[in-house]
Amino acid sequence: MSVHVRNLTRTYRKGKGWRPKGEEVTALAGLTLDVPTNEVHGLLGPNGAGKTTLCKILSTILLPTSGTAEVLGHDVVADADKVRPHIGIVFGGERGLYWKLTARQTMRYWAALYKIPDARAKVRTDELLSRLGLGDKADDLVETYSRGMKQRLHLARGLIGDPKLILFDEPTTGMDPVAARDFRKLIVELRDEGRTILITTHDMDEAEEVCDRVTLIDKGRVLATESPRGLAEMSGLHRWVEAETALDVTGIPGVVDTETRNGLLRVKTTDDRAARAVLDFLLDNGVRSVHAVPPRLEDVYLDLIGRRGMEV
Repeated sequence: MSVHVRNLTRTYRKGKGWRPKGEEVTALAGLTLDVPTNEVHGLLGPNGAGKTTLCKILSTILLPTSGTAEVLGHDVVADADKVRPHIGIVFGGERGLYWKLTARQTMRYWAALYKIPDARAKVRTDELLSRLGLGDKADDLVETYSRGMKQRLHLARGLIGDPKLILFDEPTTGMDPVAARDFRKLIVELRDEGRTILITTHDMDEAEEVCDRVTLIDKGRVLATESPRGLAEMSGLHRWVEAETALDVTGIPGVVDTETRNGLLRVKTTDDRAARAVLDFLLDNGVRSVHAVPPRLEDVYLDLIGRRGMEV
């Protein structure tokens, strides 16, 4: 098990620096979570749900108030020095990069922090920058990089220590669609190399595409953990049937609504049984281009958490 968390709680008081501390805020409220080795696991939830707090605790940046968290069998508090060499942290956006350094200098700086010998650091830097398409820009200043290039440098930096567990915090924020697609492919490649990936994201399509399982978090608590498809099947939300037909299906029990667009009939049904009845009716009447559509992860998310969770 790469991540083993039990009854994890983190509280703090509002107010920074010299300002008087105000009310107590609970970021994590008895959270329990397991992430098996060699899995891409998504953390989904609204702003303030506790996703980043959990990542900070797992990376030994933040101490929990109570409860336990283990990474690769090591307690993040008692064995922090044994955890750090085996984790990589990849942020979204501009955080964690120094604009007046080159990519090569950035990598060597982080290699030094990981106490990687110079010879190995040089080889590792060249390997990673080349793999991530930055080899010909290795000696350019970071300030000249595009958003997608900066994110690839973030990933290279996070991999410098050859980590077994990688924590991604909103990694594709602000990326254009092509850069985001390429980044998702890299995440899957890392999983296939035997690494474990924990990723926080607001992008439901991203989670469906790359995550083996997802955990929905709200107000510091776990609402559900399952594969994206499994969550949809468990949700009890309306099922849809799509078919290329003009047939009238409104009289079939369990049909909630219908709409037709560009010759495609979309039928909203109450459950799997009703969807099956619609499918059978259409097939019996000679319609061949027909299929059932389960709820998408975004539908499940909105049902469990509400639209406030989509406000990024």
